[in-house]
Amino acid sequence: MWRIPKTEHKNLKIPTVAKSGFFWFVLLLLIVCSVLYLPTVTSVSSSVDGRELPIYCVETPKKQVALSFDAAWGNEDTQTLLDILAKYNVHATFFMTGGWADSYPEDVKRILAAGHDLGNHSQNHKNMSQLSDEDCKQELMSVHNKVKELTGYEMFLFRPPYGDYDNHVITNARDCGYYPIQWDVDSLDWKDYGADSIVQMVTQNEHLGNGSIILMHNGAKYTKDALETVITTLQGAGYELVPVSQLIYRDHYHMDHEGRQIPDSK
Repeated sequence: MWRIPKTEHKNLKIPTVAKSGFFWFVLLLLIVCSVLYLPTVTSVSSSVDGRELPIYCVETPKKQVALSFDAAWGNEDTQTLLDILAKYNVHATFFMTGGWADSYPEDVKRILAAGHDLGNHSQNHKNMSQLSDEDCKQELMSVHNKVKELTGYEMFLFRPPYGDYDNHVITNARDCGYYPIQWDVDSLDWKDYGADSIVQMVTQNEHLGNGSIILMHNGAKYTKDALETVITTLQGAGYELVPVSQLIYRDHYHMDHEGRQIPDSK
């Protein structure tokens, strides 16, 4: 058995910090700190019968709904929409493509400065379910980094173009730090049926209720003409209009088969 030679053993000194117990105190402190600063583990379940679901709406006792606008083409009406929202003290969510952000960077800044959410609508507005995992993430992170560089804002809400998704689209979005967002009330404003049709499709929609997410488009022909009546009608019915970020749960939730986000306490 190997032993320290007596001559070396005689001169071997135990460090003072170890003798004093300070060494063990420092070690314990490091262990405690490492536990305290571990990343928070959240409880989230988005899978229903093997399907990964985005958030279509939210279960909440509050009479709140969220207005959202997809921005993929044109900006002629953007300032008008912002003025109407400001008039009624309403904050919404704008899901923008990278191409739209490239074309209208000052609008991106104005939307954020007005207190609205900036959401990710992909770089090129492709059908995400047809892309590889790598391309999905590239579509997300390209516009993410662009908007962050432009405004300093870290987007975390994602709406798939065309509402097109499958399991791998949802899991890739979550891997990139995003909450995938759909809608349960569609204004169909993109069909250009007119302002009255938009108002009816939103305010008389069979799915409208607490926690609804309403889909509109900032570039649709009649959206600006319908928005004020949509807002006043919803407010008249007792609804508070909030951005998607304020409506959804960030953790401790699960989904039902309709894509309704439900807090785990229920």
